[in-house]
Amino acid sequence: MRILLVGASGTLGRAVQAELAQRHDVIAAGRNSGSIRMDLTDVQSIRDGLKQVGELDAVVSAAGKVTFAPLSDFKAAPFGESLHTLGISDKLLGQVNLALAARDCLRDGGSITLTTGILSEQPIVAGTSASLVNGAVEAFVRAAAIELPRGLRINVVSPNVLTEAMPAYAPFFRGFEPVSAARAAMAFSRSVEGAQTGQIYKVF
Repeated sequence: MRILLVGASGTLGRAVQAELAQRHDVIAAGRNSGSIRMDLTDVQSIRDGLKQVGELDAVVSAAGKVTFAPLSDFKAAPFGESLHTLGISDKLLGQVNLALAARDCLRDGGSITLTTGILSEQPIVAGTSASLVNGAVEAFVRAAAIELPRGLRINVVSPNVLTEAMPAYAPFFRGFEPVSAARAAMAFSRSVEGAQTGQIYKVF
């Protein structure tokens, strides 16, 4: 398969590339690295990147930023001024736009795999924005799965906090049992190489 992997340089992305590249042609994409430069917050960047890479069998996103902050820091504010803006514009709308743009360049029967995380269902203090965004992405995937044309599939991988990320995220995830990036990456293979659609692959 020809697979475009967005966020290939991140902790999760590197593990996903190592997993999929054993069997497939994986094209790395990222905001500041990779053979294809793609910024999820810039729709034209997404379109240009997909046009540059040509026909694909799968598009995988291991990218997406959100803001971690106490709820007391969030104020009612318009988009652009809200602390939710980063997560909505990057991890939510960025991945949704990637999926919609990928729909038009994937071969028949191709697949789209997005990324969320455990906070969609197991909240933490300072994680309201992450929970909001993850839940929205998962709802989109379930709904999009019943409308995609040409046998296209869409799934999402929802991992726990990664072992490799614990030095930075441990204060947020006390009591959570982290999973390795390599274990989380296996769920991406399940999505890309399997037959299901509309699934939330939980790696908890």
